[in-house]
Amino acid sequence: MLPFRKEFGLAGSVALAIVMLPLIARSSQEVLLLVPGTLREAADALGVDRWRTVLRVILPAASGGILTGAILAAARAAGETAPVLICDSIFNPTTTNLNPLKGVPNVPMFIYTSFDLPIATALSRVWGAAFVLMAFILIANIVARLLLARSRAKMGGA
Repeated sequence: MLPFRKEFGLAGSVALAIVMLPLIARSSQEVLLLVPGTLREAADALGVDRWRTVLRVILPAASGGILTGAILAAARAAGETAPVLICDSIFNPTTTNLNPLKGVPNVPMFIYTSFDLPIATALSRVWGAAFVLMAFILIANIVARLLLARSRAKMGGA
């Protein structure tokens, strides 16, 4: 049983998963609708069971788009600050603790807690962390777009 804590890393990850879930579900739904109906009809004509059609034909055809939606949702979750502030705001920024049952360091909290520190290099570290966060989100979006373009080309789309 989990110890009762008001704020810990596992709660932050659950909160971010809840934020990501609708994004992944909606993008997956759209990508599954883009799979050509002729693939489904061909599998039906060959007498393939419906569950095998889904596992062997539809999901492989849509896997690039589903992965794209997951990457975009992860990039959005990386920039989310509110769930992390509420669920995982107490941690010691001078140590690295990877125990999810305690406060876990993360980039948005580092930016929030380090901005007003009376250290000469604090502001440059905050700007560096913000740059790293924005670069991660930009790279994730570019990779997602490339995967989506590749997935659309595989499915015969534009």
